[in-house]
Amino acid sequence: MLRLLAVSLLMGGAVEMKAQFGPQRDMDSKYATELIKAGTPAPDFKMLTPEGKKFQFKKWAKGKTVVLDFWASWCPDCRKDAPEVVRLSKAYRQHGVEFLGISMDTDAETWRKAIAQYGIDYQQASELKKFKETEIAQAYGVQWIPSMVVVGPDGLVKLSTVLTYKLDKYLKELTTGAYKPTGQGERVSIDGDHGRLAAIIQKPELQAGQKCPMVVFCHGFGGRKEGPLFELIADTLQAHGIASVRFDFNGHGDSEGEFKDMTVPNEIEDAKKVVEYVRDLRYVSDLAIVGHSQGGVVAAMTAGELGTEAFRAVALMAPAAVLRDDAIRGSTFGKQYDPFDLGEYVELFGNMKLGANYVKTAFTLPIYETAARYQGPALIIHGNGDRVVPYTYGERFHQIWPKSEFVMQEYYDHGFSQNIYRTTDIVAQYLIRQLLRR
Repeated sequence: MLRLLAVSLLMGGAVEMKAQFGPQRDMDSKYATELIKAGTPAPDFKMLTPEGKKFQFKKWAKGKTVVLDFWASWCPDCRKDAPEVVRLSKAYRQHGVEFLGISMDTDAETWRKAIAQYGIDYQQASELKKFKETEIAQAYGVQWIPSMVVVGPDGLVKLSTVLTYKLDKYLKELTTGAYKPTGQGERVSIDGDHGRLAAIIQKPELQAGQKCPMVVFCHGFGGRKEGPLFELIADTLQAHGIASVRFDFNGHGDSEGEFKDMTVPNEIEDAKKVVEYVRDLRYVSDLAIVGHSQGGVVAAMTAGELGTEAFRAVALMAPAAVLRDDAIRGSTFGKQYDPFDLGEYVELFGNMKLGANYVKTAFTLPIYETAARYQGPALIIHGNGDRVVPYTYGERFHQIWPKSEFVMQEYYDHGFSQNIYRTTDIVAQYLIRQLLRR
């Protein structure tokens, strides 16, 4: 039956899945083509506030970093984005960034009601004219709303986009700096299923006898312990009094073993040995486990095998439960093969060798059945632009875990490259809430 299923999937033409780490074409390529460009002096304008008072942009914005938020109460996409824009305005106000809403409404009362409905507490202005008849739309090249334009203290445009995640990423790097590896942590070696595992432990400063929670990170297929996805979370956790351990699975990074001998079951054994190691550290109180992609499957199944009492929380980032279906159809990262006549291995990208035992064990891997034994708090975060692992695989974890939260990130790919800061902030804050609540 498995052979017939695999053949039918192969004949059906499986969709090629490519890793999505890097820039992709996005909505700006369609809707922001006429928007004012970075480096252009921001045109001045005069409008009315919701209270009917006169408002002049340059006088108000002098010396400030300002985000112009072009929107309207009648715009469905504006209403959808409103909560996120309000969140951004509050998050970056403490860093001196001001938001200015430019409404394309024609009726002042409707405009004021929308302001109240969405809890908008930043400055607003409008011409109270139809969108296409406004001078501001012509001056700034706005042909689609919502649109956002960042103007610097020097009066020059810094960014123009129709995407809130681009605005968030720009402001994050502007106010707190771009990601740089901190190099923090103690390097340790842990016995794994196929040799010694290279690991890094980060922990806060503790008083004698003091304990803290510990988070175990599980990277994805072909990945490693280093990189912003886990390091940004680990740094935030450390700042809040939570320790973490990042490690390379067997055959990955600095750990022992051959990549072609790696399977999901032996990665689960690796994870269990790491859990056992950190659980025995005298300063560790509670545990949580986090996994990205294949590491998400490993984290979920490890939680299921060890039981709900083993972890205070689980977080999965684009969990790759599709790996079982990929093995059955004979297609891994776009590489086609006969799963019933594999030979010793299949050559993948980057000279990686996919071992025959990986495919064999994946065929009958009870991913959701095992994960379902864990019934504690969990977070699943997935992008609906993920073409490596469709978000429906993440949704299923949400369905089997009644205490779980599911966060869909619109347009985000498998590596969360659209705005990795937002993704890591969501995961870090979830873990902090779960591990530090009493």
